[in-house]
Amino acid sequence: MEKLGPGDEDLIRVASLARQRAHAPYSKYKVGAAVRTKRNKIYSGANVENASYGLTVCAERCAVFAAVAAGETKYYDAIAIVIDDDKLPTPCGACRQVIAEFAPDVRVVLATTGGLRKATTLTALLPEPFLPGNLS
Repeated sequence: MEKLGPGDEDLIRVASLARQRAHAPYSKYKVGAAVRTKRNKIYSGANVENASYGLTVCAERCAVFAAVAAGETKYYDAIAIVIDDDKLPTPCGACRQVIAEFAPDVRVVLATTGGLRKATTLTALLPEPFLPGNLS
């Protein structure tokens, strides 16, 4: 486990605001995420559920996709994930893989609205990811 770094609380605040905009009428499990680039730009996302559950998109992927859509396709510094629970969130396997595509060594900041905090790395959460180099 790592200590929180400079700017991590700001990243958590942005993710918390995104969590408030989550569309989670089925699970009631609202998640917010924010990714910070090494150029210090922040992109956020919230989970968006769909009645056809397979079409639901997680907050982490929304944040990464927002960064990619803005032209930020690599060099992410950190991603924060926030939930309102008594235990810390962890990204699902699909989100871990998507994050790895753009930032395999990114710091991951896990947080709750109640004040729990933990910093880790994507490498710790997803050892040996499938990356573009696996295709050659």
